[in-house]
Amino acid sequence: MLSSMTDSTEKFGAREADGIVRCDACPVLCRIRPGRAGACSRYANENGALVRTDPLVLLERTVEAGGTVVPFAANAEDWDGRIFVTAIGAGTTYPDYKPAPFIVGSTHAGVDTVTVVTEGIFSYCGLKVKIDTDRHLGSETAAVRHQGEQIGHVTTAEYGSQMLSLGGVHHLTGGSKREGNVTCAAMLALCEKQAVEVTIDGGATLTIQAGAAPIVNGHVEQRMRVGCGSATVGIFAQQWQGHVDEVIVVDDHITGVLTEHQAGACLGMRRAGIRVRGRRSTPGRYFQVASPGTGWGGTDITDPLSIIESIDPALAWPGLRLLLTTTTGEDSLYCELDEALHPVPRPMPDAVAATVARIGENCEPALTSILFMAGAGGSLRAGVTENPILLTRGVRDALVRVTMGGAPCTLWPGGGITLMVDVLRLPARAFGSVPTPAIVAPIEFTMRADIFAALGGHAGQVVPLARLLAEQGGAARIEAAHADNPWPAQTSSG
Repeated sequence: MLSSMTDSTEKFGAREADGIVRCDACPVLCRIRPGRAGACSRYANENGALVRTDPLVLLERTVEAGGTVVPFAANAEDWDGRIFVTAIGAGTTYPDYKPAPFIVGSTHAGVDTVTVVTEGIFSYCGLKVKIDTDRHLGSETAAVRHQGEQIGHVTTAEYGSQMLSLGGVHHLTGGSKREGNVTCAAMLALCEKQAVEVTIDGGATLTIQAGAAPIVNGHVEQRMRVGCGSATVGIFAQQWQGHVDEVIVVDDHITGVLTEHQAGACLGMRRAGIRVRGRRSTPGRYFQVASPGTGWGGTDITDPLSIIESIDPALAWPGLRLLLTTTTGEDSLYCELDEALHPVPRPMPDAVAATVARIGENCEPALTSILFMAGAGGSLRAGVTENPILLTRGVRDALVRVTMGGAPCTLWPGGGITLMVDVLRLPARAFGSVPTPAIVAPIEFTMRADIFAALGGHAGQVVPLARLLAEQGGAARIEAAHADNPWPAQTSSG
């Protein structure tokens, strides 16, 4: 269903001969024939008028019984404080001189507020992808590819997670046309919570999807590690005492050895004399026990006994009970030393198995998290105020709340308006693209009405919420507000 916008031809397009409408919602400037859509499929020519093909999305604060939404009536004022107008489906502000598509006045908790909504066209944007796994995905800075084109790179790992940086202006517009189009399509799919397969040069093949377990080389990840090997020793040392004589927790970061570790020393455990490979850090903590990989604990180890460098006969003894495990408990092996002090695999006692299960219990589910990151530049800010720097300062001073599709944003310090948002907290079909190529994303600026005036906002363009609902409500898509999101219309004074 096509959704018209008030004065759409004056604000968003111009009629030409033969019923053609020139769309100026982005730099492509499509000339759209009647009944056809533009290159982005977001705008179309309906009987000589430029219309958005996606409906305006409104967030409802109170979910009606059974999920039924009460139609907007003449007394639309009753919806003030219960409805938030998002920028999804609102349209864009290209070129710079245009006020934002909708500047909405409403009242929240007795405070007059203004929300300025627009769909920003972001060339300077990217995705930060957090993948909960210890498995080695690829070397830092290694290229991440989709359909053969580089769309990003591996960046610094974080505790229990591997990280990717995807997109960015250099891939969208700085390379070949195909690279830009492939990058944009992959980003859009990920923003829309779809699964995308990528490969990493010299590393793994991944299937990533926001909110879903990552798939690494066909293996569905189950658990995020409880900690590094040293941390795991510290957490579970008391539970191992009395059931085993030594524990080695294999980990690509820090491999822990219980009786050498301070935790074992504090418990008065007898040194077992089993030395592991790698570079010793502090007692019971070893770096570089093996190369990174997809084996035990994010290493390339498939035989955990290969991690043992030596066993000291002056300290070890026949019958010594040895547990080898990982920081997720997904891999484990129980051994006892024979008369020659060689570790021999044995059935794992129930009490020891219970400790391994406890490791798994303390691991969180492995998920893929995707944050959209972008910089809100001049054109977008000019849709709010004639003096864009005032908006930037207002955001920095927390006088203006910035949301994307009603979802809260993390604002980076420093100059400009650089923000990140979790794509899972936006409604469905919140993102789009244009053939530039660039990502289209909703962005809303909410503030008290007096602050809007002080910032030099486009006061003449403010439309009361009741009027907007009367004009747009019937064609709008109404979504229940995300349960974990704060109400976006709540300003610092409301």
